[in-house]
Amino acid sequence: MRRDLSLRKLRYVMAVAKSGRVTQAAVDLNVSQSSITTGVKEVEEQLGVALFRRTSRGMTLTREGNRFLQRVNYALQALDDAFDGLKDTHPTLKGTLRLAMTYTVAGYFMPPLLAQFQRRYPWVRVELHEVSRPQIEQGLKAGEFELAIILTSNIEHHQWLEKLTLTQSKRQLWVNSHHELLKRERITLKDIAHYPYIMLTVDEAHQSAMKYWKSNGMAPNILFRTSSVEAVRSMVANGTGITILSDMVYRPWSLDGNRIEHIELSTPIPPMELGLSWPRHKPLSSAAKAFCDLAQGLYR
Repeated sequence: MRRDLSLRKLRYVMAVAKSGRVTQAAVDLNVSQSSITTGVKEVEEQLGVALFRRTSRGMTLTREGNRFLQRVNYALQALDDAFDGLKDTHPTLKGTLRLAMTYTVAGYFMPPLLAQFQRRYPWVRVELHEVSRPQIEQGLKAGEFELAIILTSNIEHHQWLEKLTLTQSKRQLWVNSHHELLKRERITLKDIAHYPYIMLTVDEAHQSAMKYWKSNGMAPNILFRTSSVEAVRSMVANGTGITILSDMVYRPWSLDGNRIEHIELSTPIPPMELGLSWPRHKPLSSAAKAFCDLAQGLYR
């Protein structure tokens, strides 16, 4: 007899996919490692496919696992929406929310959050602006924007600016699926300094990368600089070079179908932090406060 795929087991799979490790997934969900391992195995047995590739470095999604998790995410979002539809979510809230964001936020973080906010508060008009971090800070100060979703780890030290970090995204080494570095048990920045490096420049990624390289007394061997995440992904997947980027923008496959592996470095690398920011001296409108409450509920 087939066993039902419980939401609990699906969340185990999602937690392992997010962290890449059973130990971390167990900590994140406050359950035992054996529960995670058993739950993931039972899901794989029922589906008849391997969702993860198991290595000494951890667990990464297979092609089938990546497709399955995409569908699970859609299903869980629909379930959340169904529950939200039965709650008193103040649908009569009206007004305008002027919301700014950077490129990375717009592409990899904002869409599901915005969709949920619009479903919950259909009468709030959201004005979206994609601009750079310095432009966001200027716009918040001038009153052009009321609220921003931003890489809070990039915000300069301004006493007038509130900063609320919602989530962190680990930075890891990206290599193609046949790279010689995959054979090593331990990799430091020094070990990869001579390899051709593909440097992402959008959202001050270059400045962020150079900070941790310089703090370790080294510099990457930069082959190519680009503002395109997909260009980085394709060049790494094809073996042109390596890079270090956050898990938030990681995908296991490039557009042309080649696989990308990510590896945790032994050298400590600061994570990318993402959250909300607004002027400290200006009270938030009801719409902005509702957006903040929703985001905190989802990510904290």
